Amino acid sequence: MDFDLLKTVEYGGCSAKIPAAILEKVLLNLPRVKDSNLLVDIDTHDDAGVYKLSEDLALIFTTDFFPPICSDPYEFGQIAASNSLSDVYAMGGEPFLALNIAMFPSSKLPIEAYSKILEGAANIAQKANTLIIGGHTIDDYPPKFGLAVIGRVHPKRVITNAGLKPGQVLVLTKPLGMGIIVAGKRINMVKDSSYIEALNWMKTLNNQSNILQEYHVTGATDITGFGLIGHALKMAKASKINIKLNSLEVPSLPEAIELIDSGCIPGAAFRNIEYAENNLELLSCDYNHKMLMADAQTSGGILFGVDANIAFDVVEKLKKVGLVYTTVIGKVTEGNGKVILD
Repeated sequence: MDFDLLKTVEYGGCSAKIPAAILEKVLLNLPRVKDSNLLVDIDTHDDAGVYKLSEDLALIFTTDFFPPICSDPYEFGQIAASNSLSDVYAMGGEPFLALNIAMFPSSKLPIEAYSKILEGAANIAQKANTLIIGGHTIDDYPPKFGLAVIGRVHPKRVITNAGLKPGQVLVLTKPLGMGIIVAGKRINMVKDSSYIEALNWMKTLNNQSNILQEYHVTGATDITGFGLIGHALKMAKASKINIKLNSLEVPSLPEAIELIDSGCIPGAAFRNIEYAENNLELLSCDYNHKMLMADAQTSGGILFGVDANIAFDVVEKLKKVGLVYTTVIGKVTEGNGKVILD
């Protein structure tokens, strides 16, 4: 249908998140839940919560929703669903149940747009072998959409953001620059081909948890609203290590670096730098690549650690399943929660 959802928002997708620094302060004072079966809670700011049901089954429970990141309602539904499912994959699990979470202004926008959003989400859920069994909608402007998702994993094979180990190398599975490309689209500074490629990557499922499990990955996260720098910092703090990123190895979408050089930098990138700056060390990294790594991603790739001797095999396997930008972008060193940009 011919309706541009981007006209309803200033910040869309995962760039609409509350800044990480503010969120951390809020979570700091929340009462902690105690249960012997609770394997992962909010303490490490992980992608999802994990609850053990039996000796061979644990549930991964997550939710994610946001305002429109693209113009087309159907594609918005696809991207929002892919992003919501990503948390389960990042923790080594398999999603199987979901609920729609929607806010839609039925008196301001054509209701057909809402139908298309739901259809797009259903399309991705079907590809993920996940059943959407209901949901909840309220009338609100601007529109927002996402899923609450339940996944399953073996209790001893949960992958967390606290699982990185010194000596490992870091692998990223999707290119950066999604927020920058969408910003460029808003002001007609980007080619249609670059915008379409960004949308296609946002719609791409991170359903490679079987490969992560095959190579015994223990530390991973998906890259979303806090950018590569912000999510890497959360991993460094949780794992009690340092992360060194090779800025020239970090994959980027076509035109992303050129847009940054022209000053097309979304506000979320500056907020992500502000969050990380006290634990951020710059070596040879230039400004453009620093801002690329701070760019808020929506339905971004998986960042994970793996032993150096098997990194090539992992990268090649991920490329063969379609994640052609997959590459080694850094390494894990001894430390106490810093990100170093080289």
